[in-house]
Amino acid sequence: MRWKSLVLASLFLAGTGPWANGQENPKAFVDGTGPGFKALTGDDFTRANCNEDTWKFHSDGLITCTGNPVGVIRSKKQYTNLELVVEWRHLKKAGNSGIFLWAPEGPLMALKPGQLPKGIEVQVLDLGYKEAYEKSSGKKADWFTCHGDVFPVGVKMKPFPPVAPDGQRSFPTQERSKGVGEWNHYYVRAINGEVRLWVNGAEVSGGANCDPKTGYLCLESEGSPVEFRNLKVRELP
Repeated sequence: MRWKSLVLASLFLAGTGPWANGQENPKAFVDGTGPGFKALTGDDFTRANCNEDTWKFHSDGLITCTGNPVGVIRSKKQYTNLELVVEWRHLKKAGNSGIFLWAPEGPLMALKPGQLPKGIEVQVLDLGYKEAYEKSSGKKADWFTCHGDVFPVGVKMKPFPPVAPDGQRSFPTQERSKGVGEWNHYYVRAINGEVRLWVNGAEVSGGANCDPKTGYLCLESEGSPVEFRNLKVRELP
């Protein structure tokens, strides 16, 4: 199949990429330089329910978000089968953000201020979030992680194990996220209703039987400044 050849063409062996510095060299990664990848800019997004100044796209590929108010920007087009690569970093301890895939049109267009969309969320959390949650709530943070949870929000998905206690979230098999101020790399493959996430070069989480399996791509603002860069998408048949 054509999409399989495209995926294989973009896999690079360890020691050839940005982690080839003696620190946890991954087995393989996708860096968005293969044929068919398109860099997404401000022209590819529109405001859903954030303020005009919540998000800013810079000419060098940097995307900055103030974190306020809570809400999202969305892609102007809908996607079905795709690969996505992006780097992200939080600028404050305990920062929260995310990337939504396959956000359905109806609920997305009806979002009110302060609301988040339905869809498959790829979590973007700072490592300090767990500590802050336990301190403020007095509860054990056993229902989420800070290393790349993938889960449905108002839609359907069968999570890959290990699975959160409530049965909804796919927990990562490895803890690979870096802390506040450090860049992390995500590679997401979303094909035929199946989502898989690679964090800093290794596959860690995902899910299958997603419904819907087409929709908008959204970037989330959730109360803390966050930056993204090198956001690229490759559409697949």
